[in-house]
Formats: sequence, structure tokens, C-alpha cells
Amino acid sequence: MSKEKVIWLDGELVPWDEATIHVTSYGLYFGIGFFEAIRTFDTPDGPAFFRLDDHLKRLSDTAHTYLATLPYSQSDLIAACKQVVQANDLAECLVRPIVFLGDGDHPLAAKWRATVIAMSRGPYVSLPDEGGIHAKISSFHRMSANALPPAAKATGQYLNAYLAQSDALGAKYDDALLLNEHGHVVDGWVHNIFVVRDGVVRTPPVSAGALAGITRDTMITLAREQGLTCVEENLVRTDLYNADEVFLTGTSAGLVPVISVDRRTVGDGKPGEISRTLADMFGDIVHGRVDIHAEWREPVG
Repeated sequence: MSKEKVIWLDGELVPWDEATIHVTSYGLYFGIGFFEAIRTFDTPDGPAFFRLDDHLKRLSDTAHTYLATLPYSQSDLIAACKQVVQANDLAECLVRPIVFLGDGDHPLAAKWRATVIAMSRGPYVSLPDEGGIHAKISSFHRMSANALPPAAKATGQYLNAYLAQSDALGAKYDDALLLNEHGHVVDGWVHNIFVVRDGVVRTPPVSAGALAGITRDTMITLAREQGLTCVEENLVRTDLYNADEVFLTGTSAGLVPVISVDRRTVGDGKPGEISRTLADMFGDIVHGRVDIHAEWREPVG
């Protein structure tokens, strides 16, 4: 993690090393909190956020799901995101708004606090020389929707993803894929998943337990605008084994081709044509090299 100059904490910019919380905060030892990950990209008109409003709307939806009220309005958080990027003189960076429960006599009496962190860092995934990653279907299943709401981005529930990814890395894979309790493919540990076969693009529905990813929605939109059939339907592991292409999407990763699943080669073992096309289109849009979907870019300045 890069160390920047300042962090926005509870309404003001604080020097990086002074942005601390007390160890009795419920956000720490109960894992009660909500977050987003938002990217900024360098464009001809200066740095721009990608779908900032959509990310902060999802943060509000997550809080609502957990019967919480955000301590700052969406307009306040938009201003905070812009302020912290500008104060750190960043162009391409990852921005994390986090709302967490502070300390108090008990969780229901504690106050909600908020921070926005900006870091000059690239995607989570570094592609190997083959141009794609090797994935493993984890023995840890995605939690049931009746246990924790998978459509919410809450901090504590990511222990489920942490277990799956630790399992995959320990077995010398690059990324974990998760099934739900019915055996349907849900997503990667922090990514949505897409399968391409016979020119049709498929992705698990949110009802299977997948997060309603912002980049997922972007890829569905771009695929359909290219005239491709893109459907949301339940998938099983053999749909991945026998696919022509598999790719993951996420804010921190963009689009990541998967070239093998459980040691089964996907397609010809190289990133496929549809994966490459969508990745190129995505890169052109976020960097402002094309005029389409300019509404997705929010200038930092």
C-alpha cells in the first residue's frame, strides 16, 4: 500500500499517520462497516472518477440494507472523494470510502464514522505472461443470502472471500471462484465472473449471490452495444470448464481473462476475442479516448 499525504476522516483532511481509530471501535473487532472501491483514471481533460455516483449510491444501499444511516450525504462524500484525490496530487488511483461503527457502550449506541482513502496503486491482479490467470473453484462456498446479504459491500462479510482466496493461493492458483449452496457459480473472491460460449456472454444473476458490480454492469452494457447476446443465468462449474472464454471483472481489476479453471484449459488457453474487445473498449472509455459514455466519467477537478 502506498503512503500518501492525507486521508479524509470524519469531515476533515488528516495527515496519513494521524488518521487513526481506537481499538475499541466496533468496526474493528466486530467488522461492522461498509465500503466502496472507486478508480480514477487519467484523461485528456485531467483525472476522472469512473461511475462515482453509482458507487456511492451502492454504499448508501448497503447501509440501508443494514438499517444504518450514512453520517454524510452523497454530495458530501462526492466532495470528500474529490478533495482527497486533489490534496494528494493523484491522477490514477484507488479511492476507498469506508463507513464504520465507532466505539460506545454497545453497538447500537455507537456512532457511525467515515473515511475516504486515496492510494496511488494499480489493479489487484498482475497478469502473468500468458495474459490470463489460473483459477480454482474453492471448497468454501459463498455465504447464503439468508445468512448475510451478498448484495451488500459490508466489511465483515469479506472474511468469506478471504478464506476462499487463501485456499486458492495456497494451492498455487491465482484466484478463487465460489459456488453457492446450490452448486451454482457465483463470482470470484472480489470479482464478478463472465462465461462466453458460442458467442453468447453469460454471467450469474444477482439472485445467485453475486454482487451487483459496477464494472459487471458496464461490461453487460458494452457487450449488448456490440450486438452480443448477454444473459444473466445460473451457471455450474462445467459451464466454466467447457467455455470458449472466461473473464473476471471488478473495480480494482478491470477485466481479467481466465485461461484455466481447476487445471482445465479454457478455450485455447489464451484471452479470447470478446474478452480483448471489451477490455479495449473499457480502457478507451475510462481514459476518455472515446466520446461514448462520457456520463460515466466524473472529473476530479
